[in-house]
Amino acid sequence: MRDNDNKFSRKTGFSNKTGYKKTRTGTTGNRTTRTPNTNKSDKEPKSAPSDISELKDYLGKVSVYRIVRTTPIGAYITPAATADGASLSDTESVKEILLPKNEFGEKKPVKGSLLEAFLYHDSEDRPVATLKTPALTIGSLALLKCKQASSIGAFLDWGLMKDLFLPFKEQTAKVKEGEDVLVTLYLDKSCRLCASMKIYKLLKTDSVYKTGDNVDGLVYELSTEHGAFVAVDNIFSAMIPNRELMRDVMVGEKLQFRVCRVLPDGKLELSMREPGYLQINEDCERILKELKASEKGFLPYHDKTESLILKTKFNMSKNSFKRAIGHLYKQGLITIYSNGIELK
Repeated sequence: MRDNDNKFSRKTGFSNKTGYKKTRTGTTGNRTTRTPNTNKSDKEPKSAPSDISELKDYLGKVSVYRIVRTTPIGAYITPAATADGASLSDTESVKEILLPKNEFGEKKPVKGSLLEAFLYHDSEDRPVATLKTPALTIGSLALLKCKQASSIGAFLDWGLMKDLFLPFKEQTAKVKEGEDVLVTLYLDKSCRLCASMKIYKLLKTDSVYKTGDNVDGLVYELSTEHGAFVAVDNIFSAMIPNRELMRDVMVGEKLQFRVCRVLPDGKLELSMREPGYLQINEDCERILKELKASEKGFLPYHDKTESLILKTKFNMSKNSFKRAIGHLYKQGLITIYSNGIELK
């Protein structure tokens, strides 16, 4: 602990305990005289820099700006309107934002002209604008590739020079380098742009899909109580109930599902299985294969066997198992006993 305190004091000139700067101008016994530190450059950093806080309504968004002056390093711009679209009066003071020279290419910026730009932070957390539109803006959703992962979070490629940070606490599952991640964009408490995998409230419920349709979806969160949460087409809210999960799935897995129900609120309930009349042949084949591979053609599974056991052994629900053995019995292929089934 002493080493950490010394490092902090050497780096900032502060005592970890008091916030006063140590001096050696006078001592009495073991007492050290301390004077308040008035050096502005040594003040503790605020949770959010003032120039960023003033522009928080524009961060992470594409807005219309006006070029107010040009310099050798680029153009300085200010919002042409407030975040809600109202015109800015001449008396309103708005922080100037740098639009770097390389953004213009061979064109020269013209003072007074209007342009659309995206506002974010550079590598030193200063507000900066770009004419590029990234893959993600505030409140939207996008599938981004992880460029680097660490113990504190992951860094995602969103089309800008500075990668987008995905904090560990905003991950619904640990992200690995090279994986595609469905995320949204938000401002943290320090007014810094970050990504989040917690997208449930942003997914839409107005899809045109109906019961029986096949859909493509991405698993974005898992729940032991409810099942797997899925984003259909990366935008629509859906879920696979535990009873319809025929195998373990992983966050980030892309699969094709069947819509088994459209809930009153518009959310989709999905299944990994075909409709019963199509699935039954596959289920019968699976049971017959297990019977033929078993000793003496007997399996200790029946209609009273627990659902979890049947799901683990045959990858099917209890109702599907009962339907399949009933079908095999009617075809005269098996005999059903109270303690199991046997191949004829």
